[in-house]
Amino acid sequence: MLDESLLDAPERLTEADRRGLLRGAAEAGARVRTAARHAAEAGVGNLKPDGRPRAVLIAGPGAAATHAADLLGTLAGAGSPVTRLAPTGVAPAAGALRWELPGWAGSVDLLLIATPDGAEPGLSLLAEQAYRRGCTVVAVAPARSPLNDAVSASRGLFIPMATAPYDHDEPLAGAAPGVLWALLTPLLALLDRTGLLEAPPEAVGKVADRLDRVAERCGPAIVTYSNRAKTLASELADSLPVVWTEGTSAGPAGRRFAAALAELSGTPAVVADLPEALAAHSALLAGRLAAGADPDDFFRDRVEEPAALHARVVLLRDRPIGGLTAAPNARDLALGHDTPISELEPEAGGELETLAELIAITDFAAVYLALASGA
Repeated sequence: MLDESLLDAPERLTEADRRGLLRGAAEAGARVRTAARHAAEAGVGNLKPDGRPRAVLIAGPGAAATHAADLLGTLAGAGSPVTRLAPTGVAPAAGALRWELPGWAGSVDLLLIATPDGAEPGLSLLAEQAYRRGCTVVAVAPARSPLNDAVSASRGLFIPMATAPYDHDEPLAGAAPGVLWALLTPLLALLDRTGLLEAPPEAVGKVADRLDRVAERCGPAIVTYSNRAKTLASELADSLPVVWTEGTSAGPAGRRFAAALAELSGTPAVVADLPEALAAHSALLAGRLAAGADPDDFFRDRVEEPAALHARVVLLRDRPIGGLTAAPNARDLALGHDTPISELEPEAGGELETLAELIAITDFAAVYLALASGA
């Protein structure tokens, strides 16, 4: 159950934030600037690649690598396919995970390794395998990790991950806001140099500025009624979030939001892109999860009987392609089944900026929901 009083108690929120999640969200802009500086110091800006890679392969543990691959693939488009290498193993522990290059990978391909740990033996072995195949290897990981030595031995490029002192206080969650930007920012700079996407230093600086503005509007000192992230967290309490996305940037932001809700607060969520979401989730909204599905809910004892789980639609919108939008039909479907709907739409700006804003607000919401629910 959500402790809504905690949302408007900044000191209590800070005390409850044992994993540094709220600090990571609040300092996302600073993390982007530090990561960009690390990339520049590693020589990314001086690279002169011989054309685009045939394919980009991304390896790393947990949600951070998954989200980085999703975001980079969306931004790169069809220029070069971006593929995440899923690990195998008997457990998600660092020592148990293994990665393998696809059989076709070779000298015209680029391997990116992104990890907040860097102690995974499987990633060091992957770097060695890539070297034998002739793949170019670039890794982002903590500076003094074993992966640094492995990548250097493979004649690859190692970029130190931007970390904060509190990162070492508790195990880092893969969906933690600070982790994503620390790993993603150097990769954006790298792929900008290869011509796969547009992320010049000016655009990355605007991303950091946009993240700072979101932190000002959604920080713990801002009361719930004027804080979009706290409001969204409160709206999602005791509900099943049904995340619908529309627009290029909204897709990966919605998938990250669903994953962050599950990992950080233990809240299950489903996600789909409009307009196909209307068909995919129509039966879900018409079933027992609809707000009006239980006619006896009006007579329920609010103190002794727990609330039934009901769906709530969260509509994340960016600029629809060609100006076409399924949002009106989405609202009609949700409200037609007595299902409440929350909407988020970023302010105007470049593709990276709007993507950053959607991620930042939903990251704050997932963190507030986790802290206020005691997860």
